[in-house]
Amino acid sequence: MVPDLNIPELTAYGKQKNVGVILWLVWKTLDDQLIPALDQYEKWGIKGIKVDFMQRNDQLLVNYYYKVSRETAKRKMLVDFHGAQKPASMTRTWPNLISTEGVRGMEWSKWSADSEPKHNVTLPFTRMFLGPMDYTPGAMRNATKLTFAPIFGQPMALGTRCQQLAMYVVYESPLQMLSDSPSNYLREPEIMDFLAPVPTEWDETKVLDARIADYVVVARRNGHDWYVGAMTDWTPRDLDIDLSFLPEGSFTMEAYQDGANAERYASDYKKTTTKVDRTTKLKLHLASGGGWAARIHQ
Repeated sequence: MVPDLNIPELTAYGKQKNVGVILWLVWKTLDDQLIPALDQYEKWGIKGIKVDFMQRNDQLLVNYYYKVSRETAKRKMLVDFHGAQKPASMTRTWPNLISTEGVRGMEWSKWSADSEPKHNVTLPFTRMFLGPMDYTPGAMRNATKLTFAPIFGQPMALGTRCQQLAMYVVYESPLQMLSDSPSNYLREPEIMDFLAPVPTEWDETKVLDARIADYVVVARRNGHDWYVGAMTDWTPRDLDIDLSFLPEGSFTMEAYQDGANAERYASDYKKTTTKVDRTTKLKLHLASGGGWAARIHQ
């Protein structure tokens, strides 16, 4: 127990704001006291747990995944197995298991250049076949190949700002992240105009264009709103996209595109607001390591 951390006070405050509290846990510490710990979390009103640092997938750990999924389901708590791949195929068995990592996600940028645009546009064709993917997107410090450095204390991500935004549409994860520092988002109110309303679950998905490990364009619908995300590898691309998937009527499209200087300054972007309908045809330009993201609503 941490004396200065008052969990009942936090959950009570969250309830006032209609915000549930999820705990991030070390798997072995939880396993050593699983039942009493989960019973305590239930009393506190904890809505779910994010279990991390398994670092292996032998039979003992697979049994553990089932045990935790079963016990949290009994208590109507969600679970996210971070640092694990095997449970990704268990989401049909356990509906409360809403996401897993099992991917070389963006946190790798703290110590390497491995989570880069070529890797990012490969994932929709590989890892995402297993189910929801906890990649942890949302970097506001964006870097080109030349400006990137793995800095653990102040991490940055390879690729443009708009590629980060597009991940929220292309990558599916019901428990999605804003992985950067809160102060960085407070400095970006225009970016939050997109990140604040973007859903974490979808009613309909359409792949508009894609080429394995080269680029991908996905449209997803939540209610009456559509979101579109486009991502490319290190090759700049011009893509033609039509909006014929929209229903009849006029819509407002708020789009975020790579800025004129995005090839050198990866955080550069431009936001546009236009009227569109199902006859609209778009020409997208994606910079090297770039992206494009839009919200389309009435």
